Amino acid sequence: MRPSPAEIVRTLIAGRLPALVHLARDPGPHQVRHATDPDGRVLLLVPVFSDLAVALAPPAGDSDVATVLDVLDLPPAAGAPSLGRAWISGWAERLDGDQARGAALDFAATHPTGDLLDLGTRFHLHRFEVAEARWERAGGVRRIDPDAYAGAEPDPLHPVESDLLADLTDHHADQVTGYLRRRLALPGAESPRVVRIDRYGLLIAYGRPGATRRTRLAFERPVADVAELSRLLHPMVCPRAAA
Repeated sequence: MRPSPAEIVRTLIAGRLPALVHLARDPGPHQVRHATDPDGRVLLLVPVFSDLAVALAPPAGDSDVATVLDVLDLPPAAGAPSLGRAWISGWAERLDGDQARGAALDFAATHPTGDLLDLGTRFHLHRFEVAEARWERAGGVRRIDPDAYAGAEPDPLHPVESDLLADLTDHHADQVTGYLRRRLALPGAESPRVVRIDRYGLLIAYGRPGATRRTRLAFERPVADVAELSRLLHPMVCPRAAA
């Protein structure tokens, strides 16, 4: 088991990673703070007095602007592979009144910031539904069905993945190495390590420098949160449990 392309894109777009926005008829790109609502629609938090606000103002007679959100995954640790890049496009429209207040709650659930208290004075929220989604990785680009994207869930471990990997390395390195050697039937000279964690399993790197290989260890079931992950990893970090 592994994340589907739609799940990966939904995870990248969720709002935890830096993003750029490209707009029609604007040289751009612009850095932007963003989040997604439960339906996967993209929310942009835009300063009222900014080049981005000017670029997002629709031409006369229109109510929205063609927009592309560009998010690149940041590997959580040295030697970890990137999940790639997500490109999401749609038609951004500024929200006001009750719509803006509801969207602010959705934004805060992923990206809490005090600037939401100044909504309508110093900041505006813009929102767009996903008309097109693309996933770029290893030089290839794959189109993602917008309905599949909307139905996918962002990985609950992605926001804390770097902390989880650091904990395994800093506090449980010997136990993890021993467990992985036994599980993968590797010789003692190998030093396997966990380089990525998602709700479906672990990505393991092993081999000599310059000849690194990777394999996945799948969980019995997708995990819902960090607490469930801790229970599943207990045999790895506790030799008695592993025995």
